[in-house]
Amino acid sequence: MRFTERELTVALEGAAKGVLTAQDKSVRKGRRTADEAWDELTRYQRFQLLDGLGDQLLPVLVGLPDVEVAPGTRPTFTDQQVTAAVEERLGDGVRGIKRRVLLQARVSLVKLALENLPPRADPDALIVPDHL
Repeated sequence: MRFTERELTVALEGAAKGVLTAQDKSVRKGRRTADEAWDELTRYQRFQLLDGLGDQLLPVLVGLPDVEVAPGTRPTFTDQQVTAAVEERLGDGVRGIKRRVLLQARVSLVKLALENLPPRADPDALIVPDHL
C-alpha cells in the first residue's frame, strides 16, 4: 500500500501513544491522558519508542495490498490481509507458541496504527496559494 510520509508518521505516533498508554501506570489509572504523557517525554525518549515501533510497523504497512481509498476516508483492510502481511515479515526464526504470541501482538499493533491513520485527502481539492 502506498502511504504518504505524513500518514505513516501519524500512524506510527498513534501506535506509540497506544504502547505508552499500556506502559504508563498513571495513564492506565486515568490520572492523565496519553497525550499528556507523550508531551512529557523527552525528544530522545520519543525517538527510542518510535524507532522500536518503526522497525516492526513500517515494513508491514508498506507490505499491505493496494486498496482503493475514497477521499475523506481511511483505508480498510481485512484481518486476513493484515495477518498475511505480518507473517511475511515475521521470519522463520521463531516457532511454536512464541510465534503465535508474537504474531498476535504485531497484528494488534498494526491494527492500532491503521486506526490512527488520518483520512485520505483529495489531491484535486488541494489549493496552493499564489505566493508559492
